[in-house]
Amino acid sequence: MPRYNSPRDLQEGLDVRPQFSRDGAVVEIPRRRMSEHSVDPQTAYHVIADELMLDGHARLNVATFGTTWMEPEAERLMAESADKNLVDRDEYPQTAQLEDRCLDIIADFWNAPEPDDPIGCSTIGSSEACMLAGMALKWRWRDRQREAGRSTERPKLIVGANVQVCWHKFCRYWDVEAVEVPIRKGETTLHPDDVAAACDDDTIGVVAILGSTFDGAYEDVAGISKALDALEARTGLSVPIHVDAASGGLFAPFVDPELVWDFRLERVKSINASGHKYGLVYPGVGWVLWREAADRPEDLVFRVDYLGGDHPTMSLNFTKPGSGVVAQYYQFVRLGYEGFRRVHQHSRDIAQSMALAIDSMEEFEVIADGSDLPVVAFCFKGANTKTGRPRKGSYAEKVGFTLDDVASSMKQGGWSVPAYPFCADREDMEIIRVVVRNAFSRDLAEMFLLELGRAVGRCDGTGEDPGRPFRH
Repeated sequence: MPRYNSPRDLQEGLDVRPQFSRDGAVVEIPRRRMSEHSVDPQTAYHVIADELMLDGHARLNVATFGTTWMEPEAERLMAESADKNLVDRDEYPQTAQLEDRCLDIIADFWNAPEPDDPIGCSTIGSSEACMLAGMALKWRWRDRQREAGRSTERPKLIVGANVQVCWHKFCRYWDVEAVEVPIRKGETTLHPDDVAAACDDDTIGVVAILGSTFDGAYEDVAGISKALDALEARTGLSVPIHVDAASGGLFAPFVDPELVWDFRLERVKSINASGHKYGLVYPGVGWVLWREAADRPEDLVFRVDYLGGDHPTMSLNFTKPGSGVVAQYYQFVRLGYEGFRRVHQHSRDIAQSMALAIDSMEEFEVIADGSDLPVVAFCFKGANTKTGRPRKGSYAEKVGFTLDDVASSMKQGGWSVPAYPFCADREDMEIIRVVVRNAFSRDLAEMFLLELGRAVGRCDGTGEDPGRPFRH
């Protein structure tokens, strides 16, 4: 018998041998090279489907902001439009029309100056949208520098230490210096005064986040805008804002309509959002809009005529499936404003009830309770301090295991739970984050809380106690 030293050795050494009862279904299929012969579609399907059973269940993955449930009618529309390349607007004019309608709808609830003629496009997701918005900031800054006779050698983008990694990608790919503003001890979002203090003539713009990846908190976009207004009044330096609303852009307009963060602020020049997060669509579709045509430099737009017709395009991906756009339009038609409000408010209600339950446990304290995005983030009780050291005598000071241990234990119940250090400048504090999404029901929330209690019992050695999951 061969001896395999690792799972990798096992995979390299064995072929897949699906044994099905149908005639002709007993075949050998190599894993890492192409087979010499074809197999029938059902056999190929079952070979792959059987492997995918080893993946976690998407709806029990509380790590992701991505949508994990859609109605069958939406799934059907996505399947029926999966073969359409959105860039080919002549061949698929109605799919292109649905994209335009989605832009009109989004521009309306983002309070664009001209919602009937929005400047924007769909994208594969928020990462592509951020790249396009960042490019527009750099191009516009470069034009201003040239007009003023100043250097264009050192463009800088002001971001918080809590910024999503796609902005560091943008800065590296497009040769922009990322000026990372520290998060103050005891806080989780940017302070407006710190943002203004970091700006100078080389600043292409400021990124404000509507819904932090770390804890779901909204950045004070209006406060940042006000601080930059004061900076301009003192120095004459005008710095634009891009709002990274990947998660909050299709959430806040429905449950926090009074919150001023969007194009109502003149300094906000562009906004992005992910349709596959709180836009309630499967990955991947995103959106980016600019305040007006002048904020999106024309030389970033290409005209395509070799697919038939002559159409402008601004994207990093030439090929782009139409299915996400179709599903996004379905959700807008299906739910309407009141439906989106109801779905998102339900998610927030569940998140806040979970936060209360977790905060009542003797082991944990909550640092995000679902008041912004429906996200619950918590740490060991006594760990959330301005000094970075646990409070004396607290659970965090004496605990003999980590939140990673808790997250690993949760997997025994099928839950995928992220545990990680908080952002730079507050990485002394480890947290667990739970993202509540559409179709995360109260029953699932209750099952999560029960499993959390059991996981702690397994970690601290007291054992599982299904009857008393919370030690108050």
